[in-house]
Amino acid sequence: MSKKTSYLLGILLTVILGTILYWFLCCGMCCGMETCKNKKVETESVVIPEIKEATKNAFMISDANGDFNIKMNDNFNFKTSDFSVIKPVSEHITNGMLKLKDYLLANSLKTIDITGFYKSDEVNDSAYPNLGLARANAVKNHLVSLGVPSKQINTLGALNDGINPDENSILFGPLKFGVLTANADDTSSIDALKAACDAVRVNPLVLQFKTGQAAISLTAEQRQKIADISHCVDKLGVKIQVIGHTDNTGDAAKNIILGQERADFAKGYLIKNGILENHIETSSKGQVEPIADNATDEGKAKNRRTVVTIN
Repeated sequence: MSKKTSYLLGILLTVILGTILYWFLCCGMCCGMETCKNKKVETESVVIPEIKEATKNAFMISDANGDFNIKMNDNFNFKTSDFSVIKPVSEHITNGMLKLKDYLLANSLKTIDITGFYKSDEVNDSAYPNLGLARANAVKNHLVSLGVPSKQINTLGALNDGINPDENSILFGPLKFGVLTANADDTSSIDALKAACDAVRVNPLVLQFKTGQAAISLTAEQRQKIADISHCVDKLGVKIQVIGHTDNTGDAAKNIILGQERADFAKGYLIKNGILENHIETSSKGQVEPIADNATDEGKAKNRRTVVTIN
């Protein structure tokens, strides 16, 4: 072998050895033993969630046509997707409500509007059309417990995605208050309410049950009917009548008990949703007032019902 040939073979061996070393030392360690040429370097983008500052609404009530005006940093607070007021309520809030009570009692034409806010991403497990109205109703009950007449309280609900909870999912004061002065000659509002109450009497809320079942699932129309019933109770002082009915499956005497259990369950549901217990009366008809033929499954299903109406 000539000297020139040996030189060329040395160069070739060096190239081969270098390629092998590069494969194992570079691609093997950096590319996980995969072909470096085909390995794509993936860059993960880290998305940092936007942290929104919690909304803290001050408690404010003022009368543009009078001399009532209070403002404080405390307020009624709620957990997200909930309509129960977080207890305890601040002593400052209670004192403010007592002042409001005295003001309303001294001015029978004055009313207070309570508007509860809710967010579009909240879950509404109340019996009302929206969480805002349910929250307003909860605050109304607190006022009533302090002696504020329910006839002088109006409850409303409004969507407001501008309110933000804190890191513990607490909404601070998702509410708005306003004092209004009624026109003694204007009866349009009370006439409209009376019409809504008459509609409930003609077409009461009917809750269907399966045999042995005592659960409640409401449609949007039924939620609105409960809101109407609540307003009728507050403004007109009517009583709610909850009557349990069954199909003819089993013993008639036991069906009276089953119907009463259903009526009592519905009563508990209404109480949980802010209708005061002393406004609700329950009874059972058992199987004696069917509205459909018990000879068919469809008829039995219609007869298993609880009727919620007003007197």
